[in-house]
Amino acid sequence: MAAWRSWAALRLCATVVLLDMVVGKGFVEDLDESFKENRNDDIWLVDFYAPWCGHCKKLEPIWNEVGLEMKSIGSPVKVGKMDATSYSSIASEFGVRGYPTIKLLKGDLAYNYRGPRTKDDIIEFAHRVSGALIRPLPSQQMFEHMQKRHRVFFVYIGGESPLKEKYIDAASELIVYTYFFSASEEVVPEYVTLKEMPAVLVFKDETYFVYDEYEDGDLSSWINRERFQNYLAMDGFLLYELGDTGKLVALAVIDEKNTSVEHARLKSIIQEVARDYRDLFHRDFQFGHMDGNDYINTLLMDELTVPTVVVLNTSNQQYFLLDRQIKNVEDMVQFINNILDGTVEAQGGDSILQRLKRIVFDAKSTIVSIFKSSPLMGCFLFGLPLGVISIMCYGIYTADTDGGYIEERYEVSKSENENQEQIEESKEQQEPSSAESVVPTVQEPKDVLEKKKD
Repeated sequence: MAAWRSWAALRLCATVVLLDMVVGKGFVEDLDESFKENRNDDIWLVDFYAPWCGHCKKLEPIWNEVGLEMKSIGSPVKVGKMDATSYSSIASEFGVRGYPTIKLLKGDLAYNYRGPRTKDDIIEFAHRVSGALIRPLPSQQMFEHMQKRHRVFFVYIGGESPLKEKYIDAASELIVYTYFFSASEEVVPEYVTLKEMPAVLVFKDETYFVYDEYEDGDLSSWINRERFQNYLAMDGFLLYELGDTGKLVALAVIDEKNTSVEHARLKSIIQEVARDYRDLFHRDFQFGHMDGNDYINTLLMDELTVPTVVVLNTSNQQYFLLDRQIKNVEDMVQFINNILDGTVEAQGGDSILQRLKRIVFDAKSTIVSIFKSSPLMGCFLFGLPLGVISIMCYGIYTADTDGGYIEERYEVSKSENENQEQIEESKEQQEPSSAESVVPTVQEPKDVLEKKKD
């Protein structure tokens, strides 16, 4: 009886899962060439895919969930997908260069999604971009609600000004990453101190920072740098995104499954520096930790010992390593200050020599990974071409050898013939002279001739 109930429960779960998949697919429209003419009537969230793409197949169930969720909450955004290989001309018009590509299309504007491919992140992107470019905050209650809801957001405070125009331009470019609001001075929390108006602020990490044109430079660049929390759990995607900020990344490289004290200690040191020295370093440094050293090893082209601390410049692939163990927060602060004043030498980089080294390293890593994952496949992929090349080289070598022998033999025969001809010519020249010497014309004495005559 218990076994029957378990079996019935499993069947029910499977049915529910299949039903969700079918319903989810029902809320994702398959788009064709008519989409080009009709798309301006609505806001569309579109997945451009290729049928053979493995990442596209992995995204498909998530995309169905996105379609179901957007429909259930009454979102004005329609969810669709298009086979970019069948409708390549339309995909090219939208700048699709890889698969899958997620875009939100609003009027004549197209926004690329570059975040993690999870349901919640994609839906948040759709809500952020489909709404107003700059959302007003009319009350303190609304302001507090936004603080609880969003980890990072930007606020313009003040009336019409050239700074507001710059703020609108920056928002139109960076709305794909973060939220932009506007508010009056009365709405701002009491703990916020403003030296002058108008102003642009970023709220994050339970505090705020005010944009200073003199120290921070271009407003759009400042927003791009400050759109991240000060401390993050890093992965390869985040490190790639941080490359555009120009900030150095101080990382504790640890193994999160390892419960030893050293792993937790280094992570704690980086967290303390990020929190306690935020005002001092937030313009130049991003802090975080990374689980495992595989990705870091590919950047450094070396095997990094775990746990350890490394500072990365992801914009030019330079890195900084301390030649001793970091014992406390003071050691880490001193290390950062030494990097800023140039007393710590940067390693790596993107010079021509480093690029050649990286090509060799990537080739070696690819070959090793293939042989580790599938030795038979590795032997086939590399053994077959090597065998063909070996046969070709052998054929070329033997062909050269025979040809050389024949040519040498021909040269010898030719030289022998020339020698023989020279010998015959010399004989012919010697024969007349020999005849003259053997049978000379001898004149007999006159008295002998007379006797013969008598």
